[in-house]
Amino acid sequence: MPWLIAFKGKSGFSARNTAEDVTKGIDGHGLTAIITGPTSGIGLETARVLALRGVHVVMAARNVDAAAKCKETIIKGCPRATIDVLELDVSSLESVSNFAKEYISMGLPLNILIGNAGIMATPFTLSKDGIESQFATNYLGHFHLTNLLLDTMKNTAKNCGQEGRIILVSSLLHSVTYKAGIMFDKLNDEKCYNSYYAYGQSKLAVILHAKELARCLKEEGADITINALHPGVIATNLSRHSSFMSICLYGIFKHFQKNIPQGASTTCYLALNPKVKGVSG
Repeated sequence: MPWLIAFKGKSGFSARNTAEDVTKGIDGHGLTAIITGPTSGIGLETARVLALRGVHVVMAARNVDAAAKCKETIIKGCPRATIDVLELDVSSLESVSNFAKEYISMGLPLNILIGNAGIMATPFTLSKDGIESQFATNYLGHFHLTNLLLDTMKNTAKNCGQEGRIILVSSLLHSVTYKAGIMFDKLNDEKCYNSYYAYGQSKLAVILHAKELARCLKEEGADITINALHPGVIATNLSRHSSFMSICLYGIFKHFQKNIPQGASTTCYLALNPKVKGVSG
């Protein structure tokens, strides 16, 4: 269906455009970005393209060895890239706290924070903190990380005179959740667990976080924007826990899928493109 993905939106780009397309000609030198989940899929492509544009990229990864190999690969294609690798398991609140402490101790500025890491339709499990894993990984860890690094972002925006940007990867499936929306009282109840609804619940929480924080930042007068995005239907390993989703993604919807460079385009657009300056919530 080429005509479907060729339709251009208000941005001037279509689903056919890649992350390189939407950042073409943009100079990211002097900017520092953290990205979670940077070792595969759209996270890796986002890290690569931001580094290509001159952004100092901090790869926040659970598997630091895998991230180090990804760093090497990116630098081979872009020798001038500046990349750091730090350990972060976004499903663990302790790990998030340790990461934030380490980052702050390094004295680095922070212009862009990208919450990309995520899991989808997994069997019921609890995180180290006793929280349902999809909610812990997709939402709570990023919520905690954002709060811990918010002052760093505010100071950076004030000192450099350029707005900070927080980008959270959500999903159109935020609308496919429990009837109650977010089941706060039964969040960790295995008897009520539905892997798809739990995924939608976590992504709904991401969107509500973005909207409320945008309101608070605007009220405070902080020069930081926050937006949640749906990257599109993309052929990645995110649906590996679901045979049904795999059939849909690789069979029925194959003509509607984006590839990974196209899938990373919205994230990179929100991170760097001047057209979204001041756009928040």
